[in-house]
Amino acid sequence: MSNIDSDLQKEQLSTLESFFWSVACDCLVQTFNKGEYRKIILPMLVIRRFDAVLEPTKAKVLAENEKLKSRGEKHPQNFLKKASKQTFYNTSKFSLKDLRARTSPQQLKSDFTDYINGFSENVQEIIQYFGFAKEIDKLVNSGRLHLLIEKFTSPQINLAPFPILNSDGSVRLPALDNHSMGTLFEKLLRRFNEENNVTEAGEHFTPRDIVALMADLAVIPIADKLKDSSYLIYDGACGTGGILTLAEKRINEIAKERNKEIKTYIYGQELNEETFAIAKSDLLIKGESSDDLKLGSTISQDRYASETFDFCISNPPFGTPWKSDFELWGLIEKGTEKVNYSALKKEIKDRRFVMNYAGDPEYRVIPDVGDPQMLFLANNIAKMKRDTELGTRIVEVHNGSSLFTGDAGQGESNLRRYMFENDLVEAIVAMPEKMFYNTGIGTFLWILSNKKEKRRRDKVQLIDATEMKSPLRKNLGEKNCEFTPEIRKKILKVYMDFKNSETSKIFDNSEFGYFQICVERPLRLKVSLTEENIKAFQSETGNDELVKILNDFAKKKSEYLDFNEFDKRFVKFAKDAGYKLKGKDKTAIKKFLCQVCDTAEIVRDKNGDPEPNSDLRDNEQVPLTYEGGIDGFMRNEVLPYAPDAYVNDSQTKIGYELSFTKYFYKPIQLRELSEIQADIKMIEKETDGLLSEILG
Repeated sequence: MSNIDSDLQKEQLSTLESFFWSVACDCLVQTFNKGEYRKIILPMLVIRRFDAVLEPTKAKVLAENEKLKSRGEKHPQNFLKKASKQTFYNTSKFSLKDLRARTSPQQLKSDFTDYINGFSENVQEIIQYFGFAKEIDKLVNSGRLHLLIEKFTSPQINLAPFPILNSDGSVRLPALDNHSMGTLFEKLLRRFNEENNVTEAGEHFTPRDIVALMADLAVIPIADKLKDSSYLIYDGACGTGGILTLAEKRINEIAKERNKEIKTYIYGQELNEETFAIAKSDLLIKGESSDDLKLGSTISQDRYASETFDFCISNPPFGTPWKSDFELWGLIEKGTEKVNYSALKKEIKDRRFVMNYAGDPEYRVIPDVGDPQMLFLANNIAKMKRDTELGTRIVEVHNGSSLFTGDAGQGESNLRRYMFENDLVEAIVAMPEKMFYNTGIGTFLWILSNKKEKRRRDKVQLIDATEMKSPLRKNLGEKNCEFTPEIRKKILKVYMDFKNSETSKIFDNSEFGYFQICVERPLRLKVSLTEENIKAFQSETGNDELVKILNDFAKKKSEYLDFNEFDKRFVKFAKDAGYKLKGKDKTAIKKFLCQVCDTAEIVRDKNGDPEPNSDLRDNEQVPLTYEGGIDGFMRNEVLPYAPDAYVNDSQTKIGYELSFTKYFYKPIQLRELSEIQADIKMIEKETDGLLSEILG
């Protein structure tokens, strides 16, 4: 798309957004709360779009329907679809424009209901997802339905995917393509929600320029290997279907440029019924089957559990709790309060998120319940093809938390470890801030492949594209910049060149891994059988019998620098006195009669191993690339300062994380001393005599 076309499209969308916002404010005020506007405007948008698409073939469909009725056709659907030249139709004798002439509210209600019921089942299903039917009575009784129909059929707007022409053939109103329809939907949804202090607007929506870049990164690197075959495109968080439809278009363009005859099929799943309805409606208008869009939570209701795909391109929600999925899994009942989700995560058995890896049959890649984005990435990985030449390519949008959240052994780190150790990550692209409509935070594109080209094997490329942006003349929500076609080519070139540069860094997979080790220091205790300590022991335990034995024992020796020697002697002394020491007795002795002492001997357990001093315990991260590994780290970094330190091997874990700042940090160039001196002298000159003037 050229910059001129892009500007025209933005102007068109801005005009439509303002128009329908004014329709809502004019037609629904005092009848509906602002929070309810979306329940009316959004389904009317879809209905009018279907209506506009069917207008050219309306008469032919009605004639065909009468003919089918006269011959008693029991299955007229395919005939009617053929007549409408769409995958849907409407057999009502009315169109929305016809209903503008109704003056009687009850007649309008009857005819409008007849019009809605005249749609084919696939359209009626979409309307049902909006829950629009229950609003019709209120619209009719308040006289607002007639106003809405007049506004939505205004000759000043066009919701059809084809242009409205002047008599001379010139374009009077441009077409509204499917992605633009999705954009309009999201813009209105965001505006309605912002007016009602709701923040989820645009949660699943991705701007066109980012989708184009995602499609380029998914396909162009392997474009020369495409064959005259079919390719499956999947989005597990498809929203209004914008990524799927635009990615499909871009993939077909790339294939055509290389003279490849390919067929593409799109598959998606969406949780929100409103956005799902928009996605299905757009597919119907494109003439494609909408049966391959599924409703439900991808996390807990995977509708494609046994499917694999060639391309997985997604912008999953991030920072959105996924607690409701525990209900859908049947792990808790709806409305349950005070749930321990950390414990409950251990009950999840889904093999997308609980795998057999690294010697652990229950290796979990399940993140915190406050952020589901890495579950969507794990879902896509589970749907990779492994028996084809190209395998599967994944391009997915994430925020920065996917790079570093989670300690070693936790779900987020475990997924990173799985991806890097299985050589799945090709590249990660850092994008500019304020690229999305609903958030200004920095975002990243993860690019994965399970069939890397030879030069990329065991390597990861980090691309810093944070400064590659073009400012918008007018903000779109939070979005104030975009990727122009030229910028997309620049980013793609950096990716394809696969060289170290100012904006590209290439590393071995192991660069991002580390051992998380637990460094212990042995416990050293001095035993002090003083009168004061024994009294404190008696006050706490109330064990007078043991206190008497302690006093008798202290008469021989009241201080020990070797706890094990004391323990051995005192156990025998107490036994000879007819008392068998219990575990709680030894605990109380350590608490009230002992104190940590650097010069004391190491306390050892019954196996002769040192007991750790929990107060001196420390956790360290040792890079996998550290020369000499853990032993080398201890020898160089720890033992020179704590010679008795040791590693608790049972607590050692492997983790992975990365930081763009670490690799792309650009230190600020300090000013020369001569410049600073010159500035000081200039200030002194400018203020010369000022103090005398102030003091008179």
